[in-house]
Amino acid sequence: MITLANISKTFNVARRAKGAGAAFKSLFRREYNYIKALDGISFHIGEGEIVGYIGPNGAGKSTSIKVMSGILVPDGGECEILGYTPWKDRRKFVGNIGVVFGQRTQLWWDVPIADSFDLLRDIYAIPADAYKRSLDMLADALDLGAFINTPLRQVSLGQRMRAEIAASLLHNPKILFLDEPTIGLDAVSKLAVRQFIKTINAERKLTVILTTHDMNDIEALTNRVILIGKGRILHDGSMAKIKHKFDSYRTLTVTFAPHDAPVHIANADIISWGCERAVYRLDISRTNISAALASLGSELNILDMISESPPVEEIIAGLYKEHGI
Repeated sequence: MITLANISKTFNVARRAKGAGAAFKSLFRREYNYIKALDGISFHIGEGEIVGYIGPNGAGKSTSIKVMSGILVPDGGECEILGYTPWKDRRKFVGNIGVVFGQRTQLWWDVPIADSFDLLRDIYAIPADAYKRSLDMLADALDLGAFINTPLRQVSLGQRMRAEIAASLLHNPKILFLDEPTIGLDAVSKLAVRQFIKTINAERKLTVILTTHDMNDIEALTNRVILIGKGRILHDGSMAKIKHKFDSYRTLTVTFAPHDAPVHIANADIISWGCERAVYRLDISRTNISAALASLGSELNILDMISESPPVEEIIAGLYKEHGI
């Protein structure tokens, strides 16, 4: 469905020293920095996949999305999506994709959201009956009814993002590009957006490419992660494999009958100690939880224990560190 082969893109960025003299000089002779945003990236994404496309700021994520959506023309390489080359077949191609940029809007700021939807219906030439079915389904699934007749500038950020997602799906695309779709949303809105994405993916076999810095979105929605850094693909694999590789410790929180002296166990560091509660960091590459509990149980009257994996942000940070980004 989506195939990129050796895509490259370089930007020329003007530079000059500060000061009036440098500004005057730049009128006659400009100097440039050449920034390689994409350096021969290649991957394939099949129908119905939800793929997390991650990397630090400046890695090339947004540039990749703009190439795949036909906004940017690469310097070299090939890109075929649904049989189209996005920047060559743009008019035919864009009817098959939906795009949501978390920090930009495709809706009109001063008119009711419903009017923006009607304008998009005309832009995409959606038949009246198909438009009504799609709008009714999206309004119900995303709970738009309370604010659909309100101007966009008067709704909350969470409501705006739900409207943006609905707008991107009105024409029933086959592919959805999501760039930071939950940025700035509260916990309830994030959960609603995530649940909707999972539902629409299952019902329509919608292919979703998710770009985000919120690793909880990645963990909740994706099975496959593509890591880009310095314009190159550094990792392409399942989230489960990443966790297996970098999930090297557990946090053990132990509650016990009063005991004053700290109890040390092999292959674990004490993060905090109290007379009735302690927190350990356990290296599971060298031991296991059962052995740790047995060691603790020989000296403590354990009342309760909680084992927690490291946050997904720490796991992804380990992946970044491995690749030096």
